[in-house]
Amino acid sequence: MKLSIIGGTGPQGKGLALRFAKAGFEVALGSRDESRAIEVADSLISKNQNLVGSITGLSNSEAIAFTDKFVIFSVPWSGHNNTLSEIKGMLADKVLVDIVVPLEDGNPRKVAMPPEGSATEAAQAILGPDIPVVGALHNVSANTLNHLEKKINCDILVCGNNLDARLDTIKLLKNLEVEAYNAGDATSARCLEAITPILIRINMSKAVPFSHAGIKIWPPEE
Repeated sequence: MKLSIIGGTGPQGKGLALRFAKAGFEVALGSRDESRAIEVADSLISKNQNLVGSITGLSNSEAIAFTDKFVIFSVPWSGHNNTLSEIKGMLADKVLVDIVVPLEDGNPRKVAMPPEGSATEAAQAILGPDIPVVGALHNVSANTLNHLEKKINCDILVCGNNLDARLDTIKLLKNLEVEAYNAGDATSARCLEAITPILIRINMSKAVPFSHAGIKIWPPEE
């Protein structure tokens, strides 16, 4: 299966590319700077020779054309809305999986939600009702993603207004050997995205003996 990651040259994008390639996917890293995407893809492949799938660097438009269905959107919040406006016309018949968190500029321990309520809702407002937007992967450490020897240590909460797109995204994420849960419509992203700066604060604290922690849905013991 083919998928694309727009903003794939950043830490989250690179980590997800590795994880999906490990699972056998053909992954396209999309960037405004195609040469940068090629450089990053080649570096990931050279450092990870045992990947089952592949990683290719392309321009944003080429990456979107490459994917079978899913476009993972992993750009910095500062470029979120402008980039979506640029690629909107290319996304027919695709599902956009928005992993962006609107962190406060200069302070990753605080969130600065847009007027729409969340980055996920802002994306849906820009793209319109015909392009499904799913919010997911907000609370996964980039450090964990980039170290393939480590198991992803958290669950994934998935939200969006299109139920079929949510369920399809959950199936996609299970290829990463994680549990993924249906967290409801796009308004749930207001909570999910806001968890990220809390996790960052905890993980940065000298009072805890760990870093890169995520969240886990823990069922009661019988």
